[in-house]
Amino acid sequence: MDEAHARECEPCACESVMALRYGVNEAEDWWEFALGPQREQIWERLRELDTHIIRIFLFDTYTPDPVTDWQTFASCMQAILNVGATPMVTFARFRPPFDHAHAVRWFANQCADVVWGCIEQWGGEAVRDWYWCVWDQPNSPWRYPGLTFEHYRQVYEEVAQGILRWLEPYLAGRKPRIGGPSVDGFQPFWWDWIWRLVHEIDNALIGFVAWNRFGDWRAVGEWRAPEEEGIFRELLMHRAQEYEWRSRAIARLVHGRGMLNICSGLNAHAHDNAGVSAGFNQTKFGAAYYASALVHLIQGGADAAILWTGTDKGGRYGAMGKDASLTSLYQAKKLCAQHLQYGDRIIFPRRAPHNGALHMVVAHGAHGRQSVLLIHRKDVAATYCVSELGYDLGDCQRLLQIDASTENDVVERPLQGIFHFAGYGLAVMTNARA
Repeated sequence: MDEAHARECEPCACESVMALRYGVNEAEDWWEFALGPQREQIWERLRELDTHIIRIFLFDTYTPDPVTDWQTFASCMQAILNVGATPMVTFARFRPPFDHAHAVRWFANQCADVVWGCIEQWGGEAVRDWYWCVWDQPNSPWRYPGLTFEHYRQVYEEVAQGILRWLEPYLAGRKPRIGGPSVDGFQPFWWDWIWRLVHEIDNALIGFVAWNRFGDWRAVGEWRAPEEEGIFRELLMHRAQEYEWRSRAIARLVHGRGMLNICSGLNAHAHDNAGVSAGFNQTKFGAAYYASALVHLIQGGADAAILWTGTDKGGRYGAMGKDASLTSLYQAKKLCAQHLQYGDRIIFPRRAPHNGALHMVVAHGAHGRQSVLLIHRKDVAATYCVSELGYDLGDCQRLLQIDASTENDVVERPLQGIFHFAGYGLAVMTNARA
């Protein structure tokens, strides 16, 4: 099974119902989100993004340890609930030896104890709907040298059975939201891990399949990456369509199994140096890349898209700074959340307008709302005619836009038959009220 085959199997239909939920990771900078001085403003801004899932990591370097500091961990979980989101708790790290039976049982007991503690504090009827992810990027030889799928399968089964022991009295026939493996999408055999998870583990223990996908991890000119940043950006934007191919392939794999298809980490660039990644993630390019990746995920049948990350004090990946300051990425995510909503009727054009320069999707929602999202995927100034889009825009009179001419804010302009992009950006034509 490969991406070329996925492309060949794309359906002819160009209309669907929006089934994707929005989410963010609050991993390395969880403290700013949960306990920082601007936390309530951060929560409000996450609500504006229609944030349904907030993912945190346990037993990792950056996050509170529920074993030694339950109070801080509980504060983090309560912050997620204050946003109105559902927690995704990722049991992120299991140290070697990976094949030691007693070590695996010890880790599984720790994970199960966390679930028990959450039930004690928030009640089983609430906790049964939370997401529990076993590990993050276990297929990465850089992070876990020597770890095989056989090791991971043993850990997954032990952890899942321990979690299920506490959740089962409250499920009332529901399937537990336990899943994994949040594979590293850069690795050449990422698909094998997902296929084997679904086919080698009792499906009663799997409620979702999770996978990470970033545009790239290399700095400009390193590891055979393009030496010109402009060319690098063009390459990343072109590869945004891989989100659709991967999502579609996984959707077929889990079809009929009662499993959700979750992209658990997405952004344009994964480098941990802000000098490398911020220019790709938090700029107008990052805004256009995120919107394009999101639309491809919707088209591919993903059930959730979890941005890496929500809050970011280091200025590398986040939609917001530690003081709740906003980036272009945030503005793009907000535009998408406002105009591509769960349950909307979504229409995709069969061909991208203007030879792929524009990525377009039409949404019809409640109360007669109609919105057209346009993503400009070229770093050139261009003017387009509304009549060339091939859709009756009805009473859409508002044009909301973010590009190089709008700083970090979304600018509203009257819709007068033409629209202009000053490079990478996105725009929404809508009849929705301000």
